[in-house]
Amino acid sequence: MAAAEDPVEGGDLWHTRLPNHAVFLRLREGLKNQSPAETEKSASSSLPSPPPLLTRNLLFGLGGEIFLWDREGSSFLVVRLRSLSGSSEEPSLSQYQRLLCINPPLFEIYQVLLSPTQHHVALIGLKGLMVLELPKRWGKNSEFEGGKSTVNCSTTPIAERFFTSSTCLTLKHAAWYPSEMLDPHIVLLTSDNVIRIYSLREPQTPAKVIVLSEAEEESLILNKGRAYTASLGETAVAFDFGPLAAVSKNIFGQKGKDEVVAYPLYILYENGETFLTYVSLFHSPGNIGKLLGPLPMHPAAEDNYGYDACAILCLPCIPNILVIATESGMLYHCVVLEGEEEDDQTSEKSWDSRADLIPSLYVFECVELELALKLASGEDEPFDSDFSCPIKLHKDPKCPSRYHCTHEAGVHSVGLTWIHKLHKFLGSDEEDKDSLQELATEQKCFVEHILCTKPLPCRQPAPIRGFWIVPDILGPTMICITSTYECLIRPLLSTVHPASPSLLCTREDVEVAESPLRILAETPDSFEKHIRSILQRSVANPAFLNCFTGLRKSIWTNLETFFLRSSERDTAPPEECLQLISRATQVFREQYILKQDLAKEEIQRRVKLLCDQKKKQLEDLNYCREERKSLREMAERLADKYEEAKERQEDIMNRMKKVLHSFHSQLPVLSDSERDMKKELQLIPDQLRHLGNAIKQVTMKKDYQQRKMEKVLSPQKPTITLSAYQRKCIQSILKEEGEHIREMVKQINDIRNHVNF
Repeated sequence: MAAAEDPVEGGDLWHTRLPNHAVFLRLREGLKNQSPAETEKSASSSLPSPPPLLTRNLLFGLGGEIFLWDREGSSFLVVRLRSLSGSSEEPSLSQYQRLLCINPPLFEIYQVLLSPTQHHVALIGLKGLMVLELPKRWGKNSEFEGGKSTVNCSTTPIAERFFTSSTCLTLKHAAWYPSEMLDPHIVLLTSDNVIRIYSLREPQTPAKVIVLSEAEEESLILNKGRAYTASLGETAVAFDFGPLAAVSKNIFGQKGKDEVVAYPLYILYENGETFLTYVSLFHSPGNIGKLLGPLPMHPAAEDNYGYDACAILCLPCIPNILVIATESGMLYHCVVLEGEEEDDQTSEKSWDSRADLIPSLYVFECVELELALKLASGEDEPFDSDFSCPIKLHKDPKCPSRYHCTHEAGVHSVGLTWIHKLHKFLGSDEEDKDSLQELATEQKCFVEHILCTKPLPCRQPAPIRGFWIVPDILGPTMICITSTYECLIRPLLSTVHPASPSLLCTREDVEVAESPLRILAETPDSFEKHIRSILQRSVANPAFLNCFTGLRKSIWTNLETFFLRSSERDTAPPEECLQLISRATQVFREQYILKQDLAKEEIQRRVKLLCDQKKKQLEDLNYCREERKSLREMAERLADKYEEAKERQEDIMNRMKKVLHSFHSQLPVLSDSERDMKKELQLIPDQLRHLGNAIKQVTMKKDYQQRKMEKVLSPQKPTITLSAYQRKCIQSILKEEGEHIREMVKQINDIRNHVNF
C-alpha cells in the first residue's frame, strides 16, 4: 500500500513524454471510430443513458502507474510512469498493459474508484456498478502477471438484480467503505433516497440499508415518476465518510456507557441540509447509528446557503472539516464542532422522537469559483453569465489540507492554509488571544484554476474524462484527460503543502538551540514572507462580504489557467476573442508584471541595505581581527607569567613543608599520629601474652601426638588387626595432621620472631 504514495522519480522527463504515449492515440482513434449506429442505438434505447455533459473520471493511479478506462474495449490501459522517467533518450512510448474484463459491464462507465486495500476497482455507472479485481504482480518491474500485454481480470456485478428490475432507479453516488482491515464493502446511494452497503462476498444482497425518507413521502409520486421530496430538494445527492471516531453505544440504540469506534457518514441533501449517522462494520453483522440532523449551520442564512447543493467532502483532519459545493460554484468550508445546549437540537427528520445532541457546522469561509470566465462586455463591465453545473470534489492523496474540484467547465484546486492555525487555536488555552488573532488574519484560501474548457460564452463546455494527482518528486502534479483524450500535465502550487514528517531521532528538548537562520525565516515579518505576499496572485475581482456577519466571500485564483477549446468546429465571435485576449493581457499585466516590478524594487532596496550592512560588518570584522591578534599576544605574555608564578609557588610550598615539619618536631605535645602509635605499642604486650598461650597449647598437642606415634611404632604385637583399607585411611589422616602441625609450628616460629623483634 505504501507503493501508491511513492513519488515518481526521474524529474520532469515523464511530463513531456506521457502526452505522446500510444495509449492516448488508441483512445482518440476509438473515439473517432464510434459508429453512428451506436449513437442512434443509445439514443433510442429504453434505458436512460448518461447525459452528454456528464463529468467523468476514468483515470486513477497506483504505485507509479496510471490506469485509463477504454470504453470501446471495456478494459484498463496501464502505463508505467517510471519507464518514461528513465535516462534513455528514446524511451518506448508504445509499451502498456491491457487489463481486460472477463464479464464487461453493459452500462456506461462514468467513474472508476480504487478501493482502500488497493486490490479492487469500482466501475460506476448510472444504471449499475461492477467491481474489477486487480491481478497479481511479479517479475522484475512488479508488473501484472510478469508483464503480459493482455491480462484477464475477474469482475463482480453489484446489485445487478436490483438495477435490472428497477428500471427507473439510478445510482447517484458510490464510495468504498474506508476500512482497510475488513472485507471490501461498497456504499451506494440510489435515486429512491436509500443508502445500501454491499459486501463483495454477497454482491446481490445489501448488508445494511439506511432509509433516508419516510414511506408516506415517497408514496406521493408525480406524473413523471418523481417524488415530491425530490422536487423540493429533500433527497440526498452525495455523502462522504469522516475519520474513525469513538462514539457512545447509545448512538446505535445499545445500552451502556462504553464507546465503540465507527466512521461518521455525512449525507448531503439537495436543499443544502446535512445529516449525520455512524457506521461500524467491525463486528458482525455491523451497526448503523440513528440518523441525526439536519445539522445546524452557523451563522444562519435565509437561503440555507443555497438550494442547489451537489457534492460534499470531509477532509481527513480533526476536527472534521466539511466542504459543501453547489451547482452555482459556491464552496462552503464548515468546521464540525460539538453542538451547544441552547441550539435547537431536536431533529425534525430524525426517526427518533427523543432529542439528540448533534454537532453543528460552523461556516468558516465561503468561496465562489469562476466556472466560466467573466469577460467585460462593455466599458469595464463584467459579462453576467448564469452558467452552472454540478461539481465533483476529490481529496488530495498527499496533502490533507487541499482538495480538487472538477466540473463541466474545467478543474480547480483549493488549498486551506488556515487548518494548522485552527488546530493551534483549538489546542490553546481559553485565554490565548494570540492564536485567535492569527486565525482571524488567516481567513483565506488559495484557489488555483487549473483547466478551463469554456473560455468563451459561445463555447459549449467540454467536460474532462480523467483526473488524478501524481506525487512527483519535484512536487504534486495533476494529470487531466480532456474530452478528446488529450493528456494535460500541470504542476500544482507549492504554497499549500503537507507538513513534513518528523524524524525518528527528533526529541522534544527545549534546551536544544535552534538555527538562527530558521528562526529568522519563521519570523512573522521575514523578508521572504513579505516578497511572497507581494507576488501572491489573485483575480482582478475584489473580495466582498456576504449579507451576514463573519462570512467572507473571496475569489482567489491562480492565473496559470489553461484555456481549452471545447469544439474546433465552432467559430467564436471576434468581439469575444478580443475580450478574452484583453482579459488575459490585463491579468498578466496586473498579476505578473506589476507585482514582479514591485518585488524587484523591494529586492533592490533590500540589496542596497544589505550591501551597507555588509560594508559595516566587514569593518567590524577587520577590527575584530586586530583585537584577536592583540588578545593572542597578551595571552602569550600572560601564559609566560603564569608559568613563572607557578614555579615560584611550588618553591614556596616546599619551603613551607620544611618549616612545618621542623615546627611539629619541636612541639612538647604529641601529635595525633604519635598518639595512635602509642596505643599500638601498649596493645603489643597483650598480643604477646595471647600468642604465648597459643604456643603452649600447640606444644601440648605436639607432645600428645608424639606419644601416640611412639605407641604405634612400638614392637609390641597389636591387639587389633587392621585391614589394608583401614590402614591406608589412618595413614592419610595422620599425614594430614602432620602437615597441619608443621604449619602451626611454622606460624609459631614466625610469631616468635616477630615478638623478639
